[in-house]
Amino acid sequence: MTTRLTQEGYDNLRAELDDLILVRRPEISIKLQETSEGKDFEDNPEMEAVRLEQSFVEGRIKELNAVLANAEIIKSKPQFSKVDLGATITVREEDGSTSQFLLVSPAEANPLIDKISYQSPFGKALLGKAVGDTVIVNAPDGDFRVEILKIE
Repeated sequence: MTTRLTQEGYDNLRAELDDLILVRRPEISIKLQETSEGKDFEDNPEMEAVRLEQSFVEGRIKELNAVLANAEIIKSKPQFSKVDLGATITVREEDGSTSQFLLVSPAEANPLIDKISYQSPFGKALLGKAVGDTVIVNAPDGDFRVEILKIE
């Protein structure tokens, strides 16, 4: 399955993968050696913790390799007439405030920096809508409305 990513998203995932392979994996190897020296393998909670960390890192490496191997980079920022992946959307919320965010793939989503997944309830509700549309978002905390002010 192809994952569409912005260039920034691809670069961030690539940097994370490089860090896991070049920094975290060797650190864990050293920790495993240190925790196993002269100790019983059966009752060693410290070693178990390092093995869990190793399992997480190896799983994340596998996941990132799969995402990056099937990544399609969005080449340029097209002009949008409707909300689509890669669009920056400005909306007016029910209280009159406005917010802006970038619609991205789940692999690069980070709501803390206004990158919203197109698979999230908010992203799904806005996908395919146009400027001037009022959209009802079915969120886990309850439904809310937004009006699309701008799509870039």
